[in-house]
Amino acid sequence: MAATEQINWNNWIYRLIAYVIDSILIGIVAWIIVWAVTFALIYSLWFLGFAYYGIFLLIIGLLYMLYYTILDATWGGTIGKRIMGLEVQTQNGSKITIGKSFVRNISKIFWLFLFLDWLIGIVSTGNKQQKFLDRAAGAFVVQKGQPFNSLSTPPPPPPPPT
Repeated sequence: MAATEQINWNNWIYRLIAYVIDSILIGIVAWIIVWAVTFALIYSLWFLGFAYYGIFLLIIGLLYMLYYTILDATWGGTIGKRIMGLEVQTQNGSKITIGKSFVRNISKIFWLFLFLDWLIGIVSTGNKQQKFLDRAAGAFVVQKGQPFNSLSTPPPPPPPPT
């Protein structure tokens, strides 16, 4: 992939939409886990009100890291990326390794780090389609299909011959 000075805003918007989709999925799982932890600890910790928020942040941060790292390395993208027709790959078009996936996704542990990662990627020199840690990992998010194409239903079968 050649370095480009032109910013493709569609790519960044699709990535943002994919991130929102993935965040909703992760948030649901995180709330279920937090409520289970809260229920288990409610009788043993009197300061749970203070710990609740910290437990949630820890769990959601770990879920983000696991979800993005594993799915980017094994599937080539998360559920949100697949819905948006995006794929994570190396410069030669192959899937990224688990180590490279971890490097490119470390900023997703906290939303402010991700925002800074995106911002630095857009304003710094180099390929404007990569966030900063994508460059560090040698990863690219490319458009492989149409957004929401995986959600469309196949056309009905043709009528039988008469």
